[in-house]
Amino acid sequence: MGDPKQGGPLTDNVLFYGDNLDVLRQHVKDETVDLVYLDPPFNSAQDYNVLFAEHGTRAAAQIKAFEDTWRWDESAARAYAEVVESGEKVSLVMQSFRTFLGESDMLAYLSMMAPRLVELRRVMKPTGSIYLHCDPTASHYLKMLMDAVFGPENFRNEIVWKRTTAHSDSKRAGRIHDVLLFYACGKTYTWNKVYQPYEADYVEKYYRYKDPDGRRWASGDVAAAGPGPARLFRGELRDPPPGSHWRFSQEKLDEMIGSGKIYFTENGFPRSKRFLDEMPGMPLQDLWADKEVQPIVSWSAEGLGYPTQKPEALLERIIRASSNEGDLVLDPFCGCGTAIAAAQALGRRWLGIDITHLAVNLIKTRLRDSFGPEIEKTYRVIGEPVTADEAAGLAAEDPYQFQWWALGLVGARAS
Repeated sequence: MGDPKQGGPLTDNVLFYGDNLDVLRQHVKDETVDLVYLDPPFNSAQDYNVLFAEHGTRAAAQIKAFEDTWRWDESAARAYAEVVESGEKVSLVMQSFRTFLGESDMLAYLSMMAPRLVELRRVMKPTGSIYLHCDPTASHYLKMLMDAVFGPENFRNEIVWKRTTAHSDSKRAGRIHDVLLFYACGKTYTWNKVYQPYEADYVEKYYRYKDPDGRRWASGDVAAAGPGPARLFRGELRDPPPGSHWRFSQEKLDEMIGSGKIYFTENGFPRSKRFLDEMPGMPLQDLWADKEVQPIVSWSAEGLGYPTQKPEALLERIIRASSNEGDLVLDPFCGCGTAIAAAQALGRRWLGIDITHLAVNLIKTRLRDSFGPEIEKTYRVIGEPVTADEAAGLAAEDPYQFQWWALGLVGARAS
């Protein structure tokens, strides 16, 4: 792997400390990334990238990295002007947002997101995909912005993920879901067949039969539309119903009969048994409320005390569907590193970016705890102090960041 400061390619696992816009522009080359997942913060009334102690107590020295990021100020105005001056479709949509939203916190948020999405599009391969994780507060604006960056023709799904259990909201329906906006870079992109569990009522309705050993099965057709030849059943040739054909070859039918997967109705017509324990599940839908992607709760084994932590199974589902082993996965707001951990577990290469040393240290600890100390030899960290002068500079610039970086050197965590 080359040195990014010298223009060499980034092809393996790298964890960056810094502002993701700067990191993308300085370190990540064009058309190198296969899959992007990002979960950017939005809510100017809250502080993001904040870590909590392991038992849910607010950390004494917490980070407020995004506290002012999404407010309309000189920084947001400069970001807006930069995007508008680009003269592309993103410029047009941002000008429309300003007409509609005025100089608001939402416009500030979109002004900060726009150049980052443009940079993400630049670093993605023509066959790449991106999943933007957001909530309904801004999802409709972000979809228009994504349309401008990636093209409305490359929109693939708006996925709804049930992020929490039911609860009561005052004078409105309970807000329990997040949104994942899934876009591709072009017509050709990776899509692997992924399945999610059948819902309980579906199993009860369709897999209602049981063999003596208790195995559930559903009844299936052995015939399909279109003409075809006769097949051998019970030692006799049987013609398919008029206008249809037997959907399986004779060899396959013999195999199914021998394994008990063909049964005969009272009128002697053959049908197939589809055993529940042999079915992969339901092909992936755009509503994710199943048991495999349950949200992190206080008693979750994988919980790290990070307030916006997502379940690893959620990221595994995305990574399985939209990348292959050896592909490069990028998370520019990697927080506690769920996408990084999932990519590592599934044999993908990865790039992670976060703006706080506390999060970077948490990710390093998470990787070590999950994959053993040898994992430290397989990735680099860029942006941390590497000399005494750089450490002194960090201490002078931001004592809290220095504290979290120093704690990471001895494998400790802030509390």
